Amino acid sequence: MAEQFTPSTDINDDDKLWSMLSFILAPIVPIIVLLLEDKKTRPFIRYNAIQALALSAVLYTISAVLTPVVGLGCVTGIAALGYAIYLGIKAYNGETVTIPVVTDFCKKQGWIE
Repeated sequence: MAEQFTPSTDINDDDKLWSMLSFILAPIVPIIVLLLEDKKTRPFIRYNAIQALALSAVLYTISAVLTPVVGLGCVTGIAALGYAIYLGIKAYNGETVTIPVVTDFCKKQGWIE
């Protein structure tokens, strides 16, 4: 079983804000976060930005595949946005976000601890 990520206790409001924006405005903000030197060294921001980037890739792919089915692509897109907002709120509250399958995949790739 994979170890649970325990962020350090020095999570500040900036960390929470960037983590929330990473989920809600993915994939643009996570890419920006991972390019900014002062942001990518913060463990909480990096953990959430990588997960948000991976999640957005998965959700955009699912939505694109289901788009030819009338209405289904739109519904999955709205559901994906709702889920991203939910995860963003959890990250803003300083909670550790664990996404089924995505978190395990990111850990196995060595992208997050």
